[in-house]
Order: sequence, then C-alpha cells, then structure tokens
Amino acid sequence: MDKLSKEYTFFLDEIARELDISPSKYEQAVERYSSVGEWLGEGDYGHCYDGPDVYPQGSFRMGTVVRPFIDGAEADYDIDLVFELKKRVDETTPREVRQQVGDRLKYHGIYKQLLKPESRRCWTLEYAEEDGVGFHLDVLMAVPKSIGNDAVSITHRNEDCSYEWASSNPKGYAEWFEEKNQVAYAAVEKLQKDFILEGYEGLYANIDEVPDQLVKTPLQRSIQILKRHRDQRFSGHPYEDAKPISMIITTLAAMLYGNEATTFEALTNIVQQLDAHASLIDHGFALESMQAKRDLVIKTDDGKWIIPNPVDPDENFADRWHENDHEKAKYFFQWVKWVRQDLMDILGEQSISEISEAVSPYLGERAVKAASVRVASIGAPTMIAGNAVDDDYPNVDINDPAKPWYDG
Repeated sequence: MDKLSKEYTFFLDEIARELDISPSKYEQAVERYSSVGEWLGEGDYGHCYDGPDVYPQGSFRMGTVVRPFIDGAEADYDIDLVFELKKRVDETTPREVRQQVGDRLKYHGIYKQLLKPESRRCWTLEYAEEDGVGFHLDVLMAVPKSIGNDAVSITHRNEDCSYEWASSNPKGYAEWFEEKNQVAYAAVEKLQKDFILEGYEGLYANIDEVPDQLVKTPLQRSIQILKRHRDQRFSGHPYEDAKPISMIITTLAAMLYGNEATTFEALTNIVQQLDAHASLIDHGFALESMQAKRDLVIKTDDGKWIIPNPVDPDENFADRWHENDHEKAKYFFQWVKWVRQDLMDILGEQSISEISEAVSPYLGERAVKAASVRVASIGAPTMIAGNAVDDDYPNVDINDPAKPWYDG
C-alpha cells in the first residue's frame, strides 16, 4: 500500500471517529436509557407472564452510530431502546401497549417534559444538548411473537391513527451482525480497548469495563462512512425522502464484507459489489449467477423488490421500492454510484489535502477538517482503526477467515 493510500485509509477512520459517539457520550446515553428502562420496568401493564425486557437496538448496539446530518447541519444522536412487555400477542393490542407505555412515561415528571409527540413506531425523549451534542431516545414497544422466541411484534401507528403489529427481531439481527463482524472484531479488540482506556483516563477502571460497542472494525467504520455520505448527499435534494434507510445499508454491507483489514478496502469491496446490482433497474436484466446466488437485492418478475431481513423472513426492507416508478430503488443505485465517484475514485488526487477538499461536501466540513488536522500531524499513519501498523501494512491477516463468516 503506497503512502497516499495509507493516509487515505487513516483519514477515513478519523472521519468516522469524528462522526461516532464518544466514549463519554456513550456512557451518558447508557446511563439515561438504563434509567428510562428501570422506570418503565416498574410500571403496571396488567397481566404479564414475566418481567419486561429492556435493551438497546440498532446502530447503538451494533457500534455503527453516526451523528445525523439534517437540514444542512449536524443533529442529535439517535438511540433506539426496545421495551418488550412479556404479554401474549393475542391477549393485548398494539394500541393498548403503546398507550400504556406512553402513560407511564408521562407519569414521570422529567420524562413528561422531554417527551415528543407520538410517532409511527415509538415514543421519543429529546435530551438537551450538553457540550453542543444532544440525543433522542426512541422507545419502541414490543411483545414476543411467541414465548421463547427472539422475534417480536412492535407497535405501529398508521396515518389514520389506527394501530397494527409489525414484525421485527432486533436481538436476532444484532447477533447476526456480530457474527458477520466476529473475525475482524477479534483482531482489533484488545488493541482498541487499550487505546480507549488510555485516551479516556478515569472513564473506565480497566480494560474489561470498556464496552464492546466502542471497538470498531473496518465493517463498522465503512457503515458509518456510508451513512454520513448518504445524509450529506441527500440533504436538500428534491428526492431526499427516497434516500436509502440505514437498515438496508447495514444489512448489505455486512453481507458483502469480506473481512478486509482496512476501511478503504472494505468500502471498495462493498461498493463494487452493490454497483454490480445497478442494472436490475433495467427491465429484463439478469444478474450473473454468482451475484444472483447471494440473494442480496432481488427483483421479482412482477416488479417488486426484496431485501430480506436475514433473521426475520416476514420483514422485507425494500417493501416500498416499487412505489412511484421504483423511485427508492433508482436512488439507492444512484447513491451507490455517488459513493464510488466521491470516495473510491478520489485517489486520483495528488495529496491528502486535495482529497480533504474534495470529500468535504460529502462527509461534512467539521469531521473532514478535524480528520485532516490529525492526519497532517502524524503523516503516514502509525494507527489504523486503533491498530498499530508497519510499513507493510496491514499487520493482521484476517483475509481468509474460517466459515461461517465467509460469504462466497
């Protein structure tokens, strides 16, 4: 790997680090969602066969949190919390569960003040900014689909204010993602936890206290970069509502990740394989057999699209891609091309300073500037995603992992 490629890899990691939630902010979020969970858990919800289960889901649990970019500015972090009542799905209703949890939140003096209007799938607590950074805590309400199964039915409010159950499996999905990430995680865990322990002196007493979610692999960093690029590229765009959802980005990236040892290599692999699917937009196009066997993005004969939830066959992440003349599908593949142009082809520039200027509109001026300063102060990197590297980078061979993580 030449000097510029090394610097660019380090540069991408530093941008992702700037977009990520800091360890101190992470601990603050954990403290607050734990308090909310404890308060909710002490409520009275009628007949339950067991105590409620409260757990984080989504990017916070999977270590892919990125600070949102909304209306041309960086916004508060979003933290998703599942409150799972142990009720039989046929002995309650989504309206009842939604209202019971909402009433419990309103009964708390502070939470009542933080509570936002009810949304389609959650109640949201909006915490004020501290040190210029705030966050929203989204509380999703659920009941088990069946006793002893991780899959849940979550409450969903329709536009006409009726309620229905929606299928999900946040625990199963997180475990699936962790399995995809396991080889790379094992390669970087100790070094990164040592790095965090030293860099945030006093926050953790020892390495065992450093949360797993603060360790970042090239897969997680790639997802963070992709999500920020999406937010910046679609901000103010006429078709902003058609931008790819995070679950699609995360799922496809995890399925395509080949345990590359750097963020740049992981991004390149993911984007190239996604771009190979772009011709599905064309009527009558058939994927090459190798790509088709993966069942990543499926277009049915009747024009519907399927990106299956890998742990819940009842959930299709692309269930609306056929609407408005395949608008969401078209803009997904347009976005993939933008990523390739904006981030992959950028090594045609001559220096990291030129690259910084070129990517700033697509990854955020603040994050890019901070990362540029960091790279300039170090020169050719000695750290990549928290890993020490030598001149023959990388130093950890995880390119030929054992099954079941190989996707070929």
